[in-house]
Amino acid sequence: MIEQKNLKLIPLTEWAAHHSYPPIGQLRSLVFNAQKNGFDQCIRRIGRRVLIDEASFFAWVETQNQKLSGGAK
Repeated sequence: MIEQKNLKLIPLTEWAAHHSYPPIGQLRSLVFNAQKNGFDQCIRRIGRRVLIDEASFFAWVETQNQKLSGGAK
């Protein structure tokens, strides 16, 4: 079960009001290719509406960073 107190879902179209990165176009590309790039763990869909799980997004960014740096910190 998802812990509700830390869950913050931001509509894709409102992401820029909360965060400056990534720009909306890049975010849409991430969503479009979500099954290929693992971004599907960050999105929730309600009908046609796409919501971004903020905590999952930053965790996903961290895993991408570790992949690029070879897992070393």
